[in-house]
Order: sequence, then C-alpha cells, then structure tokens
Amino acid sequence: TTGERFIDLLRALNEVEGIERYRISSIEPNLLTDEIIAFCAASPKFQHHFHIPLQSGSDKILGLMRRRYTTARFADRIAAVRALMPDAFIGIDVIVGFPGETEEEFQETLDFVKEIGFAKVHIFCYSKREGTPAAKMENQVPEHIKSERSKRLSAAAELAAESFFEKQVGRVEKVLLEQKKDGLFEGYTENYTPVRVKANDRLKGEIVKVKIISSSKEGCLGELVTK
Repeated sequence: TTGERFIDLLRALNEVEGIERYRISSIEPNLLTDEIIAFCAASPKFQHHFHIPLQSGSDKILGLMRRRYTTARFADRIAAVRALMPDAFIGIDVIVGFPGETEEEFQETLDFVKEIGFAKVHIFCYSKREGTPAAKMENQVPEHIKSERSKRLSAAAELAAESFFEKQVGRVEKVLLEQKKDGLFEGYTENYTPVRVKANDRLKGEIVKVKIISSSKEGCLGELVTK
C-alpha cells in the first residue's frame, strides 16, 4: 500500500469544486470509523446516507460467512451514525438461506432488522457457487425455505421503510430533480429519501427546496417551497 487511508480520500473529494453531493454506497461496518462518521456529519457535501452490508443478524452465520464483525459491532456503528446524523438513511444487504441457517438463526436476523429499523433492505437468497467454501457446506437450505424467508424479511423491510419515510413528513429538504414520470419529477433528498414533486421542466437537474407533505412505503410526496 502507499499509506493513504479512506478518510484521506474523503477529505480530497470534499475539496473538489463543482460536485455538491457524495454518497458512501457500500462500506463494511468494521471500516466505518468514528473519524469517518464525524467527517461526514460535518461535511455539507457528504450526504447522510450509508449502505452497510449486514448479510446476517446471527453471529453464528456471520462466523460461517467469515465476516469480520458481529451483530453487536454492527449495532454500535449504526448507533454512532445516528448519534451525529439522526436523519441518516441506512441501507443494508441481507443474504437469506446461507448454508446451515436454521429457522432460529433466520429469526435472529428478522428480529435484528426490526429492532434497528433500516430504511432500505436489499434481500438476496443464497445461491451456490461452485468452488466456494460455502458450496461444499452441509445443511444447504432448500429453495422453498429460502423463498419463504425472503418474503417474511421483505414484509418487515417494507414496514421499516414506511416508518422511516413517515418521519420525513413536514421537513423541508433539498431535492435534486432527476426525471419526470406521470407528470411529477422524481428526485432524492440529501438523505436519499425518494421524493415526487410537481415542478417546471426547466428545473430538471436543479436542487430545489421541497416540503414533504405525505409518505408511503415507496417514498414521499412533496411540494415546492417558492419563498
């Protein structure tokens, strides 16, 4: 290595002129340091949005996956983010049906997701890849059980998303208007909440102030703040 750290890259990006928004799309929880969290909280360019792979809410399964963190460490990192950025949009990845995952261990994942309350949960059913250690493991989970677990986790994820978006109602946010669909512009707030709003075509690509007036499990509806 040449000695640079991830925080050094963030600081360099922060100085680039002409780019107003950065998002950290995928960072392992053990790499999400207090220093990085504090930097993102203080920087107007780094948005309050983190995508952090969880993969499982069971420490046993995380061990089988050879992950370098525990659920306690993961929860600690989420708490650290929310302490400085209460409005942070936190997305995760979860794999269901990893070899050896019992109903009890899946339930641990389900409970963990409900307890933390993530804004977005990307759900993947484990798929065997030849040549990997996991493919040779015993207790491969049947496809129909993977599918059933995925549906249960998806239902919990929808409730968590709905709850997160509901908390955005009443806030005035800066929204980047990206594309128009069914007469309304679609865009994202600084914390990655998807918003639909009625606006003039000339505002496409602009960042505008929007008041959030309602929410659903898919996102929010807003109105332009003209003052």
